[in-house]
Amino acid sequence: MIENIILSMRGIWSHKLRSILTMLGVIIGIASIIAIVSIVQGTNRKLEKSLIGSGNNVVSVSVLQDNWEYDFSSGVPSGIPVVNDASIANIKQMEGVVDAGKFHFRQGWNQVFYKDVGLSYGKICGINAGYLDMVEYQISAGRDFSEEEYTTGKKVAIIDESARDIMFNGENPVGEAIEINKEPFVVVGVAKNLNKQEEEYESINDYYMNSYSNGQGQVFIPDGTWPIVYQFDEPESVAIKVENVKQMQPAAKMASEELNMYLTSGEYSYGSSSGEGGEELKMLTNAIQLMLVGIASLSLLVGGIGVMNIMLVSVTERTSEIGLKKALGAKRRVIMAQFLTESAVLTSVGGLLGIILGIGLAKLISTLAGLEFAVSIPWIFISVGFSMGIGILFGAMPASKASKLNPIEALRRD
Repeated sequence: MIENIILSMRGIWSHKLRSILTMLGVIIGIASIIAIVSIVQGTNRKLEKSLIGSGNNVVSVSVLQDNWEYDFSSGVPSGIPVVNDASIANIKQMEGVVDAGKFHFRQGWNQVFYKDVGLSYGKICGINAGYLDMVEYQISAGRDFSEEEYTTGKKVAIIDESARDIMFNGENPVGEAIEINKEPFVVVGVAKNLNKQEEEYESINDYYMNSYSNGQGQVFIPDGTWPIVYQFDEPESVAIKVENVKQMQPAAKMASEELNMYLTSGEYSYGSSSGEGGEELKMLTNAIQLMLVGIASLSLLVGGIGVMNIMLVSVTERTSEIGLKKALGAKRRVIMAQFLTESAVLTSVGGLLGIILGIGLAKLISTLAGLEFAVSIPWIFISVGFSMGIGILFGAMPASKASKLNPIEALRRD
């Protein structure tokens, strides 16, 4: 086998131009597949980052109506009880879940003001102790809520840095009073998102108004003061932190099933709208990947036909050599193995060159398009195996023809 590989490499080297032209279809096909898969994987990685918005692995489960978050400003519908502590404990025990907690959430359409400056699309969250740590926010100025403030209904607030920049023009807001739904609150701290992304793209969670994105600013108040601003017994949402982004949707589904057991109204249900758009986009990109890979594989078919053609030419050129080997006692399988090895080596070299070209193309396109650069190791191995398989498949007929030559007739040919 090693001797056949060495002979094959010598043959390729001695006919460089012919070998390169023969391998061209394989090179283009493999390069196209590697580039397509790399670009799609890079796109999916960017979607995964976008899915989590602020960078933490947290997904929210809220009350939905027709697959959209229910707006409690219309009132609390019957049949939806508040989330009980037993459900939170059960959710924390689910596979992949790191932590979970209840919170109130309202999209603040012009509900938060400092003097005459409003937070047009800000988010207002009623939180319990531990919530800021779970969603990876850190106090950067002032202080956190005290244990007493979480339970007594004292009107204090923490704003994030985006809200500070919008309402206070970046100045220190600690000690200042803001209005939330016409109720005065004293700002006691500023929270910084530890995982704020630097990339200039809108996250999927921003699109779905998820409570963890911070594009328009957030205001946090103690959960105990929520009825002062809004209403009593308003059902909460549940924040679930998981080990990695791929567990977000499974965890959200399991948590939704847990919470839906307590609903008595069929019009509403707990679920997660955040991330579903991203999952649909990933499914679409994967489908496009399969389609494009299928199209690129046609060039491999063309390349395989080219390999078969050149191997038939090679058999004709080396008829005397084959006849001499058979006259000296070479078995049919030895002749066949030699030509199959030559064909496989030819396409394997083409496959390796295609992989190098494909990675280069993927890097170039990713840079120009501003996408994540990703290389799929499994697809590299698949490509090498596929190119070798093409060589064996399309080299089988020429190898069989060579092995069946009559030694006497072969030796008579010039």
